[in-house]
Amino acid sequence: MSKIKLGLQLYSIRDEFAADPAGTLKAVAEMGYDGVEFAGPPKLSGAELRELLDKNGLECCGWHTSYDSVQDDNLAATIALNKEVNNRFLIVPGLPGEITKTRADWLKIASFFTDLAEKLSSEGMKTGYHNHSSEFQFVEGEMPWITLFDNTSKDVIAQLDTGNALCGGADCVELLNRYPNQGTTVHLKPFTVDPSGETKPANGFRPLIGDDSLPWGEILSICKNTAGTEWCIVEYESDAFTPMKAVDLSLQRLKKLGF
Repeated sequence: MSKIKLGLQLYSIRDEFAADPAGTLKAVAEMGYDGVEFAGPPKLSGAELRELLDKNGLECCGWHTSYDSVQDDNLAATIALNKEVNNRFLIVPGLPGEITKTRADWLKIASFFTDLAEKLSSEGMKTGYHNHSSEFQFVEGEMPWITLFDNTSKDVIAQLDTGNALCGGADCVELLNRYPNQGTTVHLKPFTVDPSGETKPANGFRPLIGDDSLPWGEILSICKNTAGTEWCIVEYESDAFTPMKAVDLSLQRLKKLGF
């Protein structure tokens, strides 16, 4: 199989990127990342971002794109922007609370993603969904993540965020195995479960990869062998380190694990 590439979710260093897009992308490339995943509205035009990516030898490995941006009235503009940066993966990073209250709501979302995947297919693009912790809190007897991916197209990327999932009480190994070939892009985020069994997100997200509770050997093995993973994407959300140091250290940890 092809070697998995390592990307960085720029939300991890959002303030630095907003202040100095060119300098930040240069630094990320020098750390050794293969690509970056954008989040939210563009800081520059698509053409300007593509120029910076090319200058630094980086690929765009995704864009966290709002639910509103992939509705029919906005989809053409969203596709055009992503073509400019040569991005194939339009990942929705969350959904409005008012449309995710019931299991029936999640079934409607599953149908929406199936339809969106078909629309994007002709453009050479894919869509996907990225979890926080709430997708693993039972709704009418079932985890919303399960409701969604058991009922949507197999072409929809199940972009599992490992830290958020563990924070929500989920078993990342089980979830990656449940949806083979749908883990096209996976977020590698550390999380430590408190010994008391209580969920304490502020503390849980502080450790680096390898110092936390996630079974990284199993996770990375699944990514390499059965999840169909093209990109493992680092995301770090804690003030335990300065943002640029945190993402540099995260990459170093992953290289020690075999990347």
